[in-house]
Amino acid sequence: MATYAIGDVQGCADELQALLARLEFRPASDRLWFVGDLVNRGPKSLDVLRFVRSLGEAAVVVLGNHDFHLLCLAEGYARKRVDDTLEEVLEAPDAPQLLEWLRHRLLMHVETGYAMVHAGLLPQWSIEQALALAREVEAALRGARHREFLEHLYGARPRAWRDDLAGWDRLRVIVNAMARLRFCTDSGEMDLSAEGRRAQPGYRPWFELRPPSEAPIICGHWSALGLKLTEKLVALDTGCVWGGRLSALRLEDRRLFQVPCRGYREPGDG
Repeated sequence: MATYAIGDVQGCADELQALLARLEFRPASDRLWFVGDLVNRGPKSLDVLRFVRSLGEAAVVVLGNHDFHLLCLAEGYARKRVDDTLEEVLEAPDAPQLLEWLRHRLLMHVETGYAMVHAGLLPQWSIEQALALAREVEAALRGARHREFLEHLYGARPRAWRDDLAGWDRLRVIVNAMARLRFCTDSGEMDLSAEGRRAQPGYRPWFELRPPSEAPIICGHWSALGLKLTEKLVALDTGCVWGGRLSALRLEDRRLFQVPCRGYREPGDG
């Protein structure tokens, strides 16, 4: 039995299958942890969703910004972007079932000494607190008012967490941190517009500000950062959709597996 954390797939279904063949993945005994962004920009988001959903309990998925974008787009609360490749999903006969399944995925997963989110965590959040906050978002996304939640999801404000935040502002900050964050200040103010690896003055990569005593965090989201494996960080977005690689880390012995990707977009900051 093995557990593999897998970087951003972004609709690259062929590369995912090549990676699983390399892993000799056995769905009856192995588990796959996906860091989010199953969909978009690559050519086969529909195939990816159908396959990962078919894995049942063998797959753990946390939601990424592109996954949220698909949910908002389906409800009419987001504009189609030039580089979106989601029409096939939205027009599929099983779209309602796939979107329902996606809406019930996690925002954060904690198990066997690791915490997994798509993007990052704010400096002042402990793992325990962050997990509780993630559960608030998951409850809203799965609840009767989920369309209203998606309607109010987009936006970069508030830029920082406060314990007294309430309503949509509270949930938006949580999602922005866990699904969009790259840079923040020591106090946790987020810069959600920064691209690449260069921060604005006063901002640093979020993982440099985390308490050293916390559990290691598995994430994706930041292809410009690339593969980064340290004692406290497993960053696995290696730019598959940009022509990089799709990466998996076996958590039991931290062995890295990668397959090359043909590239479906010009290199950028996925």
